[in-house]
Amino acid sequence: MLSRFMSGSIRNLEREYNCTVRLLDDSEYTCTIQRDAKGQYLFDLICHHLNLLEKDYFGIRYVDPDKQRHWLGFTKCIAKQMKSQPPFTMCLRVKFYPPDPAALKEEITRYLVFLQIKRDLYHGRLLCKTSDAAMLAAYILQAEVGDYDPGKHPEGYSSKFQFFPKHSEKLERRISDIHKTELIGQTPEESELNFLQKAQELETYGVDPHPCKDVSGNPAFLAFTPFGFTVLQGNRRVHFLNWDEVTKLKFEAKTFHIYANQKEDKKIILTYFAPTPEACKHLWKCGVENQAFYKLDKSSQVRTVSSSNLFFKGSRFRYSGRVAKEVMEQSAKIKREPPEIHRAGLVPSRSCPSITHGPRLTSVPRQRRRAVHISIMEGLESLRDSAHSTPVRSVSHGDSFMPRHRHHTTDAGEGGSSQRVISDEAYCPSDSVLPTPTAEHSLELAVARHPNGAPCSIEEEESEAGTPEGQVAEFGPDGGVLRLGRTRKSLPNNEVQELHKFILSVLRMFLVTMGLLFALLSLLIMLTESDLDIAFLRDIRKTPEFQQFHFEYFCPLRRWVACKFRWMGGFLIDK
Repeated sequence: MLSRFMSGSIRNLEREYNCTVRLLDDSEYTCTIQRDAKGQYLFDLICHHLNLLEKDYFGIRYVDPDKQRHWLGFTKCIAKQMKSQPPFTMCLRVKFYPPDPAALKEEITRYLVFLQIKRDLYHGRLLCKTSDAAMLAAYILQAEVGDYDPGKHPEGYSSKFQFFPKHSEKLERRISDIHKTELIGQTPEESELNFLQKAQELETYGVDPHPCKDVSGNPAFLAFTPFGFTVLQGNRRVHFLNWDEVTKLKFEAKTFHIYANQKEDKKIILTYFAPTPEACKHLWKCGVENQAFYKLDKSSQVRTVSSSNLFFKGSRFRYSGRVAKEVMEQSAKIKREPPEIHRAGLVPSRSCPSITHGPRLTSVPRQRRRAVHISIMEGLESLRDSAHSTPVRSVSHGDSFMPRHRHHTTDAGEGGSSQRVISDEAYCPSDSVLPTPTAEHSLELAVARHPNGAPCSIEEEESEAGTPEGQVAEFGPDGGVLRLGRTRKSLPNNEVQELHKFILSVLRMFLVTMGLLFALLSLLIMLTESDLDIAFLRDIRKTPEFQQFHFEYFCPLRRWVACKFRWMGGFLIDK
């Protein structure tokens, strides 16, 4: 009896596993779900925990053991998507940035978007000029510490908070001056709304950067925003295509293609190269989802997209979910008492404060160890002096897809004037370049040192997936972390994988060609040798061209083949 009870308990444990999701305020939500549960079930649990109704803008992100980021598919089984073993660790992030954050219906949604953009600012994804950076940081101070109070805020108080990857004393003084004089009396809700409106006007709003290289080998960052596709190099935006201009997204191995139609029916193709085939596929899927979400009017218009050519087997993907216009229409129907938001004070040297939503029965508290020293120039080589890009003309934001208050920020002209300076610094977001530690014990190594003695911090912005033990970091010549290596098991050779894919593609093309030749030969035999009296065949046989082919080419070829077969038969009989 006891053995049956124990075996039943073990089977139940095998059918369940724990899943931890890190929220936008750095807290954790842990739950137990069935092994066959789909992503939508976990997402609904989190939204219920946060009391969130406008949930279509958010998604769950995780990182596989090869350090490749993914968005959790809601229509697929969670266990089948993860390449590691449970328990699983993921994080909640904004997946589709609202084109106009001020138009969001509920304050809880605006607050979560506010937390996400604060993370973008802290980790170098939302890059801006010094004047804009000071205003954004002052809004954060006003929203979370309130009005300036000399008794509570001594001289240099803003230096205790880490708003950006790096900043100067001059910028800190400017932040304090704005907070002291220009924002007095603003409530947290007003400051957060002003912060969102200011951030939405920036060129890098909504950017989730994907590191790539252009055809000349120059580093670049590709991103999909609420307004279109953008390419960033150095401190410039070198290309922009709005969603109405983008006609097709395609990838082959590491190569990513963007097809677009610009004004006067001018067709262009932008080509970039991702670090790995997996990164290129993730880039393609993100592009397909963003294009469907922002461009289409109804979710019924969504179609399955393929990356393949005629003779090559490619990936097929279909966006599942509502589009932006449907989300706005659904949000307008929300009628409930606004949920209470318990804002906590800003914690020094932290990118996000803590937020509580009443008692957390399933939330696991955790002390995060965050590195203070983060250099914006770590990782990839500096892009500051890079002015090269794919030699194709880009365009600027058009009036057709911009909110009314963004019209004054459109580019001044066409062609070369579209290369706009977006910041005083080169665009080099830390979490897009640095590896992501995911095991708890690896967080203790958050602040390490390079061989030359310079401080090095391992970015933990999105530590979403478990990492096997025995990993070592590999540093580049400038001290930046290039990748994580494994001591137990080496990563698969990408070159060998590409060679295998190429061989399979050639074999597939050969088989298709042979099949076509066999079909043509079968049709030819039916025309010449069979006695089938079919109208289709009879009409072909009566044409002068076929009769000439039959008597001048086919009959001599048939006699030659028959002669060869007779010779081979006689040769084999003599033997």
